[in-house]
Amino acid sequence: MLILRVLQSGSLHGYALAQRIHILSSEVLAVEEGLLYPTLQKMLVKGWVTAEWGISETSRKVRFYRLTPEGRKHLKAELSEYDRVTQAIQNILRTA
Repeated sequence: MLILRVLQSGSLHGYALAQRIHILSSEVLAVEEGLLYPTLQKMLVKGWVTAEWGISETSRKVRFYRLTPEGRKHLKAELSEYDRVTQAIQNILRTA
């Protein structure tokens, strides 16, 4: 969900995506390469993102990932489920 949400703002290459999540989470969350790239590959297969080769800001050849319309639809569903689960947890914490 976080990867899709960050890509909603525009295409990024893997390292920049991991850094963006780290920065946006006030340096609390860290996405490891061993998790990021297999996840991006699964998202490519499912059609949630597309990828194209380009040159990074450090002049390296990298793949830039972009959210697809199907990815936007999936993100919307994920955010809705996240809100539902978060509300349920808050209800338990308030009433237990």
